[in-house]
Amino acid sequence: MSYSDLQRPIIMFDMDGTLLDLAFDDFIWNHCLPERHAQVHQCSLEQSQQTLFQFYHQHKHTLSWYSSAYWTAKVGVDVLQLQYEHRDKIQARIGCHQLLEQLTTQGYRCWLLTNADRAGLQLKLENIQLSPYFELMISSEELGHAKEDVEFWQKLQQLHPFDPARAVFIDDTVAVLKGAEDFGITQLFSILQPSSNKGVRVATEIPYPALDHLTELFDYLENSQVIDAKTA
Repeated sequence: MSYSDLQRPIIMFDMDGTLLDLAFDDFIWNHCLPERHAQVHQCSLEQSQQTLFQFYHQHKHTLSWYSSAYWTAKVGVDVLQLQYEHRDKIQARIGCHQLLEQLTTQGYRCWLLTNADRAGLQLKLENIQLSPYFELMISSEELGHAKEDVEFWQKLQQLHPFDPARAVFIDDTVAVLKGAEDFGITQLFSILQPSSNKGVRVATEIPYPALDHLTELFDYLENSQVIDAKTA
């Protein structure tokens, strides 16, 4: 890659809760899996919820948290199959394609960086047209670290060199944004409403600028130095 390519701004996106509505994942993990788990293990829904939510708490923000293979082995339910059964509920967030279209037109480099495992990423890509907009699509499973870990970013930079000072990263999870910040990325944004089935978060309670609509990112880019995408 040439020096000029390294200087071109990169807009890095999370997938679930940022570009895609997190309502699908909430539905799978908080409703479908407890119901299926209760059926398989012949226990009450309440018992299933208690067991699963305890597991969730133990593994949150780790690589295992995002692995369908791990959870299939852990709870005895084919979690990936469960997601495929309800794939019609996968939806892009409002403004997703509008934003990506305009960024592509303006010459920005776009990367998709997701904690979803490779199988989960493939599922989403089969149902929502995202691939054409991205020059790079990475699952944290490939790097061996969740995005919450600085090691994820270090490994990413080793494999795909980029200048953190000329990168913008958007993610709905504060712990992930903190990992990116610790690595050296300073242009960071969160999302006010990752799931359409949950209320809007309070902006003042999020320690990063938060977007209500994805297209609000345009306002930031137009007033920052990273706007010079075509001539950088």
